[in-house]
Amino acid sequence: MDDFRLKVFIAAARTLSFTRTAEQLYISQPAVSKHIGELESRYKVQLFARRGSRLELTDAGRTMLEAAERLADDYRRLEYEMSLCTGLAEGELRLGASTTIAQYLLPPILARFTARFPGVRVSVFSGNSAEVEQALGEHAVDLGLVESLSRRQGLHYTLFKSDELVLVASSCGKYARTDAVTPEELLQIPLVLRESGSGTLEVIAAALAAKGIRLSQLHVAMRLGTTEGIKAFVRNSDAMAIVSVISVVDCLRSGTLRIVDIEGLAFVRDFSFVHAAAEPAQLARQFIDFARAGL
Repeated sequence: MDDFRLKVFIAAARTLSFTRTAEQLYISQPAVSKHIGELESRYKVQLFARRGSRLELTDAGRTMLEAAERLADDYRRLEYEMSLCTGLAEGELRLGASTTIAQYLLPPILARFTARFPGVRVSVFSGNSAEVEQALGEHAVDLGLVESLSRRQGLHYTLFKSDELVLVASSCGKYARTDAVTPEELLQIPLVLRESGSGTLEVIAAALAAKGIRLSQLHVAMRLGTTEGIKAFVRNSDAMAIVSVISVVDCLRSGTLRIVDIEGLAFVRDFSFVHAAAEPAQLARQFIDFARAGL
């Protein structure tokens, strides 16, 4: 965006903190205040109001945020369209990815994509599926990758690839010789699960519900926000966990974790791209096509 003041304003409106805005944009806090002050002087409005120690957008600020985000989207689209005139893809692509995808699936795709299109500046926001969808709805990201079963109204989903969740245990613990358990036996096993809002947890709940089992019936030993944390917990305990099979490939190869089957129960889900418009912007579409072509 050519008008840096609008970029500063958008960051300040999203964070509601001049300090965090300064950190994000690598400028000083007085510089943030200066840019906001210039916008307020130009349009003769107050954009932010203080409520004690908190910063809030005024009505004028909310109006400006909507307009500024539209301008930012249009400018990123302009950058991409103009880059096509030279035969080189250029511009900024802001991705949001749920935790499992961001940790295990996305990095090699990004490595290939940035090598193929060095003129594209890519940033990645990572959170659970609900947080990614919220960021997309707030125009904080251009394209999301999520693992949830639910679909948020107003967003559009494009299938990426399928995934399977598996029950894993330590290879040297209590369940080292257990090859399979029944759904009823699963209720007695201490489990490590993801946090509320996680797409993984949603898939588990849906599959269990089909067998007449509620999530609340499980013996939950711990809830952790990352798959890496869950794997480390399981490796050092007699608990089990249900995680994406792509997240435990290295552990299965090294022999630190093992898969335990659940009789008559499978956890299958789809990884999906999610975008605000029915047809995503050109640069986002290019990334979708590139990622799917590499499968």
